[in-house]
Amino acid sequence: MTSHKTPQTMKPATAAKKLGVYLEATPEEFRDGVVSRDELNELQANPPQWLSDLRRNGPHPRQVVATKLGVSIGGLARGGVTEALTTEQIEALKTENPDWLTHEREVQAGFRDEQQRLKDRPAKAAPKPAAKAPVKNNRRGR
Repeated sequence: MTSHKTPQTMKPATAAKKLGVYLEATPEEFRDGVVSRDELNELQANPPQWLSDLRRNGPHPRQVVATKLGVSIGGLARGGVTEALTTEQIEALKTENPDWLTHEREVQAGFRDEQQRLKDRPAKAAPKPAAKAPVKNNRRGR
């Protein structure tokens, strides 16, 4: 008996996330279909012009915007950025450097420093579990 493997597929939203692009900005044929693992690998290895343009100019998804600005996604929301931004808009924000962006960058830097501190600290021996007390039988006379 020969087993036929079906190719692994994913929704366009998943593929767009893996490619680091904003789904709504992708071509309609990409949004309307499914993407196989082989197609995704091909898009990553040899990106078509539309993918190269999206990666370069945007609009970019929130995760990419947050990374480019050096803040968290939550920091973007607190700063009022709820939409996808183009590279030009991101550069303008960097140039303007509003107070919220400066604050959120400081918060993010503090978070990274704390993560590094925790990673660098020597591992403590795991605490030993407390010995269990013997269970008394509540039955009387038996």
